Amino acid sequence: VGRRDCHGCLGQGAPGEVSEELPAPRERIDTLPTEIPERTLGLHVASWMIDNLTQPNGPRAGQPFMPTDRQIQFLLQFYALGEKGDWLYRHAARRLAKGQGKSPFAAAVALAELLGPVRFDSFDDEALFGVVPKPMAMPLIQLVATSENQVANTMRMVRAFCKKGGKLAKRYDLDVGKTYIDTPAGGRLEQVASAAHSLEGAEVSFQVGDETEHWLPSRGGPELMATLRRNAAKTGARVMETSNAWIPGEGSVAETTYDAWCDQEDGLTRGKMKILYDARMAPPNAILHDDPEEGQMGLTEALKYVYEDAPWANLTAIREQIWDPAFPESHAMRFFYNRPNAAENAWVTLEEWTQLRKPDRKVEPGEAIVMFFDGSKSNDHTALVGCCLEDGHVFKIGHWRPEKPLNVVNTPAVDAAVRKAFETYQVVAFWADVREWESFVKTSWPEDLGQDLICHAVRGGMSASPIAWDMRSHAYQFAEAAETAFAEIQQQAFTHDGDSALGEHVSNCRVNEFKGRWSVKKESPQSQKKIDLAVCMIGARMLYRHVKNSKDWADMQKPSGGWGVFL
Repeated sequence: VGRRDCHGCLGQGAPGEVSEELPAPRERIDTLPTEIPERTLGLHVASWMIDNLTQPNGPRAGQPFMPTDRQIQFLLQFYALGEKGDWLYRHAARRLAKGQGKSPFAAAVALAELLGPVRFDSFDDEALFGVVPKPMAMPLIQLVATSENQVANTMRMVRAFCKKGGKLAKRYDLDVGKTYIDTPAGGRLEQVASAAHSLEGAEVSFQVGDETEHWLPSRGGPELMATLRRNAAKTGARVMETSNAWIPGEGSVAETTYDAWCDQEDGLTRGKMKILYDARMAPPNAILHDDPEEGQMGLTEALKYVYEDAPWANLTAIREQIWDPAFPESHAMRFFYNRPNAAENAWVTLEEWTQLRKPDRKVEPGEAIVMFFDGSKSNDHTALVGCCLEDGHVFKIGHWRPEKPLNVVNTPAVDAAVRKAFETYQVVAFWADVREWESFVKTSWPEDLGQDLICHAVRGGMSASPIAWDMRSHAYQFAEAAETAFAEIQQQAFTHDGDSALGEHVSNCRVNEFKGRWSVKKESPQSQKKIDLAVCMIGARMLYRHVKNSKDWADMQKPSGGWGVFL
């Protein structure tokens, strides 16, 4: 069984190097778990494929179908069992680059579900992985999409495996139609391309959601996936998605599933049943030519990494396609590097942000920092970000979402976190947006915590405050700060802690023109893609620069006592 050791690789070193600390979900370039499950039916399923399926096309046409190392690794995970023989995963997603064989493998899994040993029967220490499998009784397998074209490739491969007069059709006495396969015992595999309501209540045993990057709200895609998952929950069935990388912001099912997996990996979900996510993509420092500078990965090396498990892929032809002047770079990144494109008006790409990641840079207690706070009571998230005065390193201190059932932020928890930060670090300066947090920002925090702060948010006048920095009246200054932070990110002028939510919020930012400056905004006022941590990051970097250039900070650095530097 092939093991994948690139799980944490970010591309800073050679492919195959293991990161000491697992990156944030959105920063991983290989998402498939590497640990082999203790109990699994995966090798039983793989053996059934080898024994029963014949490769219908390509250089190995006519030979037994042989799952690749990674496909076997996926089967081991997808068919993993708990202590009672229950599934560990009821939902899986395979996001692949063009030409990696997602349709033939999806067809093979669907046929195994129709005919093979895909259900738990009993435990037996003498059996493979300690479990005895059995076929599903009267299975109903559905290949589902929002249009016939999306599911046509997978169904074509199913029919090729089951061609009339072939080994599989004879062995199982199959009735092979254009859009279905029937077994004598009442099992059925069928192609379905219809609206969500027409599938409601179907007693399925397994469903393939094909090309879910095209399952858009305008086509009823999210409703269709919701129906599949409801049906699966009712019958104990499972859903497997296949997709290419999506276009961000379109609201596709592929993007929604990835977001849900990221939340799962960040520990933000409650359910025990997890999503199995299988994707390998080019590292963030991969470029689209073969003349890399120091710290970059060239095109050929990146393609070898992405297509390592697809030896049939013609990398020469892919390179020529990428270098075709008429072929957009965004398509190259999405189809061949397997990376969702940044939106056209994205402020910073996740790839650019990822290359500043330095999780081994620990912020020590007592270290001098500045902090920036952006709060909301109900509509948006509340965030607190710090920046170290020693080297400008950015780190998340706190992040709060509105909590059920009242859908409001836990105000005492936020207040406690701010006070804890003052106890833990030497907070030199602290600015906070005012809106919805007036009593804290203008009164309790300044009175209790503000006596030693320098570089007050507002000096003099009726609005003087060490902490209250109202973004409504400082929009132009914040836009300047956003421009500067953008330049610093491009120049890799600072590092960050690699926090998953911080990276997500940065990549959610869209460019917003304000009085000739380029600030940031959400993709729409009602969007659920939040940017609050990114706002705090920009604010913290702004305050860092302000403090470092201030007379107050210079005075703090002067040696005390008559002997000056000799003390």
